[in-house]
Amino acid sequence: MPINFKEFQENISTGLRPWQRSFEFWARAVDIYTGYKVFQVRVSFEKDVEKAEAMWERQHEHAADKVYSMCSDMGGFFLKIAQVLGKPDLAPAPWVRRLVTLCDQAPATPSNMVQHVLENELGKSVDEIFERFDSDPIGSASIAQVHRARLKGDKSDVVVKVQHPGVQDLMMTDLRNLKAFALCVQKTDVNFDFFSVCKEMEKQIGYEFDFTREADAMDRIRTFLYKVNRKTPVKVPRVIRNAVTRRVLLMEYIDGVPILNLGDEIMKRGINPDGKMAAAAKQNILKSLTLAYGQMILKSGFFHADPHPGNILICKGSEVALLDYGQVKDLPNTLRLGYANLVLAIADKDHTRASDGFRELGIETLTMCTDEKAELFKLAQVMFDTKMPSGVKVLQPFSEDASIKKVAVQGFPEELFSVLRTVQLLRGLSVGLGINYSCAEQWRPIAEEALYLAGRLKEEDMKTRERSKRGFFRRILWW
Repeated sequence: MPINFKEFQENISTGLRPWQRSFEFWARAVDIYTGYKVFQVRVSFEKDVEKAEAMWERQHEHAADKVYSMCSDMGGFFLKIAQVLGKPDLAPAPWVRRLVTLCDQAPATPSNMVQHVLENELGKSVDEIFERFDSDPIGSASIAQVHRARLKGDKSDVVVKVQHPGVQDLMMTDLRNLKAFALCVQKTDVNFDFFSVCKEMEKQIGYEFDFTREADAMDRIRTFLYKVNRKTPVKVPRVIRNAVTRRVLLMEYIDGVPILNLGDEIMKRGINPDGKMAAAAKQNILKSLTLAYGQMILKSGFFHADPHPGNILICKGSEVALLDYGQVKDLPNTLRLGYANLVLAIADKDHTRASDGFRELGIETLTMCTDEKAELFKLAQVMFDTKMPSGVKVLQPFSEDASIKKVAVQGFPEELFSVLRTVQLLRGLSVGLGINYSCAEQWRPIAEEALYLAGRLKEEDMKTRERSKRGFFRRILWW
């Protein structure tokens, strides 16, 4: 039987691709990491504070270009890494300026391949299904891209989400590499259990490749939010149930402006971006997101776990739409109630309760500080609250005086990572909107109710609940 050399070459290329990708990641990651370690030694000899700060700015700009190139060139999972690193409260300003542009900037799958996926998954030709199908995608992210279309016989537009072919194997390779890199960093430089965090990321992202699971999650959260509120704080798209498979998902089209473009939209409408009207709009947006997440995490335990800017639309009247339910989390009751207890500790600035809350959640820490409870409380604030410390514009988790350097996090429950990531993303949004607030304080009445219904707060402990709740809404309105 003659050998098909073209097929043979393609098989060899496919087999080598994970190895090539792994080599590229390690070469780039080690280059960026060692660049910072060498620079730390060099800058330590500079005694002039202003000159040292200028040197740091240049180093961050140099590294930002390298991180941007790595995420942009490799795509896939590294676009998600860019979403996490490009937060104005966490990363240096040059990183944020470069990485924030990578949201929804994944290379698009060609239209002929999109058509092939649709017809294979739905069992009909595109012309049979759709009255109109826009071949240019609205957006393209790491796992899928979305197109605007209209079904035959309908008057409303829909969004068609189509998975990129072959993306799953590449992303799983990237995650394995990241786990290994995280293990190296935590053993040599940072006392935090990053390995467990990466394991939970691997599990959560694995779920994102099944769009039937995403459709179920979207329905469940939509039903919950519409049930517990007279008016839902965030819009959730309605699933088109007869057009969902593992790689294709149809949902209603929601018209809105990406939150990243909010500033441009405000100026386009002739509104002063620094005026009271713009501030009120931003406050309403943050109010809606905060209330929705407090209810999802503390009342239900089942929540949307990916509130990065690419997943948030601003609709007419400052209404908020929350998109993309590929990453959701169903917290066990023990963790949901344990987190409710930690929320109360942070809101009440109760150091002892925060320390106990860490133990209850299974967060294993080690500290040699004289005031252990005070340092644990600071760490709890940094990890699980949105409020920035007084006078601080950017958190530097790896600086020598950071809590994460003073308190070693030796064990971190994998299932708690989604809560941590969600709070960090909410903080990034609040900093981006120019509003410094505490989600723990806003969630206090929701946490109290959760603990009361579970029998962990007595009736006499609930006497302040209504006052706290009224205070919550007064603060919301005051924003």
